[in-house]
Amino acid sequence: MTTTRTAYDSHVHYASLLQVAARLRARELTPVELIEALLARVDQVDPVLRSYATVTADVARAQAVTAEAELAAGRYRGPLHGVPIAVKDLCFTAGIVTAAGTTIHSGYVPTYDSTVVQRLSEAGAILLGKLQLTEAAFAEHHPSVTPPQNPWNPDYWSGASSSGSGVAVAAGLVFGSLGTDTGGSIRYPSAANGVTGIKPTWGRVSRHGMFALAASLDHIGPMARSAADAGAILGAIAGADPHDPTAVPVPVPDYLADLDAPIGDVRVGVDRGYNETRVDSVTIRMLDDVVAVLRRLGATIVEVTLPDTSTINAMWSRYAGVEAAIAHQTTFPSRASEYGSVDTPGSIAGLVAQGHTVSGIELMHAHHERLAFTGGLIRTLCDVDVLLTPVQPTTSLTLAQKETLYADSDALTDFLRFVTPFDMAGNPTITLPGGFGEDDMPLGFQFVGRPFDEKLLIQLGHAYQRETDWHLRHPNL
Repeated sequence: MTTTRTAYDSHVHYASLLQVAARLRARELTPVELIEALLARVDQVDPVLRSYATVTADVARAQAVTAEAELAAGRYRGPLHGVPIAVKDLCFTAGIVTAAGTTIHSGYVPTYDSTVVQRLSEAGAILLGKLQLTEAAFAEHHPSVTPPQNPWNPDYWSGASSSGSGVAVAAGLVFGSLGTDTGGSIRYPSAANGVTGIKPTWGRVSRHGMFALAASLDHIGPMARSAADAGAILGAIAGADPHDPTAVPVPVPDYLADLDAPIGDVRVGVDRGYNETRVDSVTIRMLDDVVAVLRRLGATIVEVTLPDTSTINAMWSRYAGVEAAIAHQTTFPSRASEYGSVDTPGSIAGLVAQGHTVSGIELMHAHHERLAFTGGLIRTLCDVDVLLTPVQPTTSLTLAQKETLYADSDALTDFLRFVTPFDMAGNPTITLPGGFGEDDMPLGFQFVGRPFDEKLLIQLGHAYQRETDWHLRHPNL
């Protein structure tokens, strides 16, 4: 059995981001003390967990000194000021290797920061390091990379592709991280590691200075220990960007304002056919428990019927394959030998190769289905404020189950059915810890919102986390 500690005990590495922010602002703790504690924690724990691709100790120490001086002088930048954050290693970092989980980019050192990294810096956050990911942010790690280990149990999947981002937050190796989600890669590692993750609306966060997997499906967002913590990070990175014309100039609200507002007027849509068909009993019980909590909070549960997701889910791989082929056109097939094997299930090489076989007619058919599903989802969300769905149809996967799943294309497509439709539509989601399975591994669920309504998702997630303590539980390391 796992033992648990709350975020309120003496272990600062398991405190919430906002708790640490308050202590820093009150000068009960200094950024220098905090970064040294986290670096020591990483040195102690991460050789086994392997969540970091690069630890930026020198950068972090220098930024901590600057943050300490600013806080002492009263120049407070906000809740991230002096807080260690780490980013997925496909975010460009000036002067620091950005490898994207590949060997082809293992020596790439950007000359500029991605917009999200720049905005974290402007918010006063301290860059603790770059987090490991699957090869080029697809499903499987490159053969030269040892995958990050799930801190709850090493025999279980740590999620893809933001595996390092989920592991580092869960293990107390950082207070928040950035992940990306093209086909579930914020949501799967959030669920697998028992943390909170936000996949923002497509266009809410700039993708400038990022290695792309599939440009029109890629979302970048925060992973943290609570909805409030994730909201603090999202508030720093969201917004229009002159370097990315797809970053929509919709005003960014204060996600931490009115966090404790009652949710009695929120309508939560539940499609029981969608949520319970070919879904295991433990996951269904978790969703029933979530509904019970929401009712106690005063929310209204509304039975809805989602537009059919089967076609759009099946077409996701064609869409992603073509866009991945574009992203890799300068290195594949010319440097194909440096990729993981094209024949390995879940390899980026296999996805890119598949993308080269998709015809224009097939792609446009997929595009039309994408538009139709998005329109139907918008109509559904006219009648409710958010949707409640699983993240995956089963409880946590063992590593052996993951390998079997990747080798069966039909089973994998079925496994993806709760995540890829909302990447295709671009709607925001928040993934929250919802309990533990019979194997003592974390369970997660998601709320899906209207475009650019992340604030409501954060409020609803925060309300749920006031009533439950799943997010306060940590692995015994």
